[in-house]
Amino acid sequence: MSEEINVQESASETVSQDALENVVSIKKGDTVKGTIVKIDDNQAFVSLGYKYDGVIPLRELSSVNLENASEAVQIGQEVEAKVVSINDAKESLVLSKRQIDSTRAWDDLQAKFDNGEVFEVTVADVVKGGLVADVGVRGFIPASMVERHFVEDFSGYKGRTLRVKVKEIDRENNKVILSQKEVLEAEYETQKQQIMANLQPGQVIEGTVQRLTPFGAFVDIGGIDGLVHVSEIAWTHVAHPADVVSEGQNVKVKVLKVDPSIGKISLSIKAAQPGPWESAAGQFQIGEIVTGVVKRLVSFGAFVEIAPGVEGLVHISQIAHRHIATPFEVLKEGQEVKAKVLDFNPAEKRVSLSIKETEEAPPREEREPRAERAPRGPRAPREEVNLPPAESMSFTLGEKFGDKLSKFK
Repeated sequence: MSEEINVQESASETVSQDALENVVSIKKGDTVKGTIVKIDDNQAFVSLGYKYDGVIPLRELSSVNLENASEAVQIGQEVEAKVVSINDAKESLVLSKRQIDSTRAWDDLQAKFDNGEVFEVTVADVVKGGLVADVGVRGFIPASMVERHFVEDFSGYKGRTLRVKVKEIDRENNKVILSQKEVLEAEYETQKQQIMANLQPGQVIEGTVQRLTPFGAFVDIGGIDGLVHVSEIAWTHVAHPADVVSEGQNVKVKVLKVDPSIGKISLSIKAAQPGPWESAAGQFQIGEIVTGVVKRLVSFGAFVEIAPGVEGLVHISQIAHRHIATPFEVLKEGQEVKAKVLDFNPAEKRVSLSIKETEEAPPREEREPRAERAPRGPRAPREEVNLPPAESMSFTLGEKFGDKLSKFK
């Protein structure tokens, strides 16, 4: 029996000895590999094949601020870490994944910067002035380098994947600036040149309103933007594009001009629609009484809008039955009036109107009252002129011109 016990003890010692021999030897500063076996809020546990598991504190998991360890690692994930401290007496083994990632990241980022490489990052945090991404070190994407257009609120960007390039790298100052805008701009320019090569003035295509400005609307026509000037949005006067169209709205546009040299595309929304004169064709008849609004007053008459974009002229002689010196005497801009259609020619974009023919002519004495004659004053006394007798005058003339008259005898 004692021999059996001795054999068992001997076998147990052999197993323990083998286990000790298989335990990984670790010291401070070593780089080790292991597997994540447990995750708490502020730390992750790593199995290394050592006597006990190592711990990676939250601050050592990533180069960016994390709220939870699960944001950086998952259970079953293999990781490489550096031994920060080890205390077998307390079974304390502190590791740092961040230090290993950081060391390797600088060389990798430098290579990406030199080659202009495009790569993906995940937004780890939204901070004042931009976004933060973990690229082995803390990578910062300024707000102005996130999109091609202005972004007012970045709160929805956390967790999003962006395609970026290294804009600036400074290892001594631990500074890495990333840019997604450069990637998007390069892709946009390539696509723009391809699309512009196939665009022809006069084409009518569909697009989506992307941005509105006081001077016009930018419309996406397949990945690139063209400008619809405010004067080309509608046939009627438009004070601001937002009065007619909205961002995200689908519209038909007509290509007015394509200039690849400066990358400019001019579009028109109104030109892709029937013009007001085309729409008005057949709408009005000569002799018809219509209602319109006085749009402009000039010295020779008034322009009255009888349909959107369709203005007719009321000549000054057709404004009132009485004589007027200027249209301003009886009309004002914005006034609603009734007018009779005298002539309608949509082909020549001309309408002649009359206001006075919609009104009954007043009696003649009311139209042009005669001016009262000024009372005649007393007649001035006739002045008496004493002339010499005819005989005397004849004698006198004969004497004076006698010798000259003798020549004609």
